[in-house]
Amino acid sequence: MPPVLVLGYEEVFEALPMRDCIEAMADALAAHARGEVYQPLRFVAIPPGAGGFFGLMPAQRGGDQAAFSLKSLVVVPDNPKRGLDSHQGTVTLFDGETGETTALLSASAITAIRTAAVTALATRLLAREDASQLAVLGAGVQAKSHLHALRLVRDFERVRLYSPTPEHCEEVARSSELPVEIVGSAEEAVRGADVVLAVTSSREPVVSREWLAEGAHLNAVGASMPSAREIDVETFVAASVFPDNRVSLENEAGEYQQALREGAIEGLSHVRAEVGEVAAGMHPGRTSETELTLFRSLGLGIEDLAAAQTAVANARAQGLGTEVEL
Repeated sequence: MPPVLVLGYEEVFEALPMRDCIEAMADALAAHARGEVYQPLRFVAIPPGAGGFFGLMPAQRGGDQAAFSLKSLVVVPDNPKRGLDSHQGTVTLFDGETGETTALLSASAITAIRTAAVTALATRLLAREDASQLAVLGAGVQAKSHLHALRLVRDFERVRLYSPTPEHCEEVARSSELPVEIVGSAEEAVRGADVVLAVTSSREPVVSREWLAEGAHLNAVGASMPSAREIDVETFVAASVFPDNRVSLENEAGEYQQALREGAIEGLSHVRAEVGEVAAGMHPGRTSETELTLFRSLGLGIEDLAAAQTAVANARAQGLGTEVEL
């Protein structure tokens, strides 16, 4: 068996620049739209009484980039109070022909980068070209990563940030390359924004339809469990919905399931297209300047696979990481 390349948290960030990851996500999601990857629904197990839960996200891709991958996570919602990322675990790459282990990477780093990269891709494809006002709800790891990513796809002149934890807001503002105004409520952040980013773990909606400006683009990224919702039913119904994956939306998105229970939508026919279908040129995406577009991010194993492959290729070229024998 060949040696396994191990990349820790900081090494992943060094080996996976955001621009590279955005393009890797465009390629991977377009491949997904063309049916060139195997993408099963993630497996989640919640032990009774535990402070966290398991998540397993497998994926496979053939062709010139053939590989298997598995992201193994323990998600601990209280970790931010400890100064830790809520997502802890590893991404493992396996040879596409032999199944031999080829690399092991920090899942916290891969998740932070690739999640923001996918949102940046969706924003590039769906937001108005003249979008200049950004609202951010949430002030955790993903808020930092998303601010870095979104500035690469639109020229934002103003960012309004809200979180109920002021010290977290201040930390995000200090780390941002964009000027950030910390505001006192979600409504104050969202009103008038061209692009809205929700990266929270809220179980109740933090975005109301009446706050959203005409022609806005909304990225709903957090709360990726059926028991949680970041946006209200009215927003979901009014928007042109573009998820990363229809199957994930149907099984994992709380606002989709709530709208279905209320009879406000007729199942997946409400979905305009997957983001990968727009990236592959199979769907036009936004069709008017006044359209409300919604990207619903659930997170896919194929995104982890593509991000890990890009990081490993760059790391080998730069001499990063440690090789070990298993």
